Amino acid sequence: MAEPSALIVTRTTAEITRLDPEARAAIAARPPTRDEHARQFAGYPGLYEIEVGAPPAPLPLQVPARVLFWNAERGKFLDASAQLLGGLNAAAILLCELDLGMARSGQAHTPRELAARLGMGYTFGVEFLELGLGDAFEQSWHAGEVNQAGLHGAAILSPFPLERPALIRLDSDGNWFDGADGERRVGGRMAMVATLRIDDRPVTLVSVHFESHSDPQGRASQLWRLLDALDRYGGDQPVLIGGDLNTSTLARGWARGSGAKPVLPVARLLDPVPYEPLFEVAAAAGYDWRACNALGMPTQRTRPDGTPAPPLGKLDWFLARGLEVTEPRTVPAVDAADHALSDHEVLAVTVTFRAPTGRTLDVSDRPG
Repeated sequence: MAEPSALIVTRTTAEITRLDPEARAAIAARPPTRDEHARQFAGYPGLYEIEVGAPPAPLPLQVPARVLFWNAERGKFLDASAQLLGGLNAAAILLCELDLGMARSGQAHTPRELAARLGMGYTFGVEFLELGLGDAFEQSWHAGEVNQAGLHGAAILSPFPLERPALIRLDSDGNWFDGADGERRVGGRMAMVATLRIDDRPVTLVSVHFESHSDPQGRASQLWRLLDALDRYGGDQPVLIGGDLNTSTLARGWARGSGAKPVLPVARLLDPVPYEPLFEVAAAAGYDWRACNALGMPTQRTRPDGTPAPPLGKLDWFLARGLEVTEPRTVPAVDAADHALSDHEVLAVTVTFRAPTGRTLDVSDRPG
């Protein structure tokens, strides 16, 4: 049986549709079943929209181009984050875990405000309609507060024109709807996609966040669906994917109360490739990761609350097809006083072109 195809959304808007707190409370009061989630998933238009803001003064982009990826963990520290990212001279910034109208991030429209601070345009798509205040810590810290919009998603920022913005919905299973993973949400994992012309050649840029409460086979399936969708989106044009691929090498059954989190050897956490079949999927589709990443270095960072606790692993990756990618760096995600801005570091690469050597993903490559 073939994998279900990922849904590619292309409808753009100047403002994503928002639900007021009463409407979100009514959804939260519904039965926490998969059928109910399917109804809410189909009924909320914000999951099928892409918010777009144009750059202030777009110019042609020459090679080489510096591209960043960062799981910004809510986007809570806008000024310090802008200072960090602005100092890295990026042609494009791929971001995930950005809030819009969440109490935990000051009710800010974090992608729009971050883009404004950096003098960039942006595309933003919703991963989850949040029905609560966030994780257990955030529920405690913001008890009694109400989210104004309750949206959480991914974005691409650039001072250059972002063409053909698209949102790829990777799942709609509703695993977060019942609250068993600590939060109640409508939605599912997704990728934000756009075409950036570098030296007047189109390049597909992708920001993606794979499911954290999954297992290695599930992550491989998500990558297969993503790569299949990217072939449908851009054909054989070069691709650069930046993502929190959550390559923990584990299933997350322990997170639902089935036991303590295993403590793994540091070497396994820093080199998850042998334990994560998604890399086999990437290689079969002509995507490279070896030249794109500072290998053997953690991309997690411990926050002031002590989480995540060491040993830390490499969860964040660049994958590239049809591009020459050099100078990979892992940049500490800290402010001027060395305070953590996220539980993930920033990844940076330099992009030029090479002759394409990839091939179109075939259905026979599907994992499992």
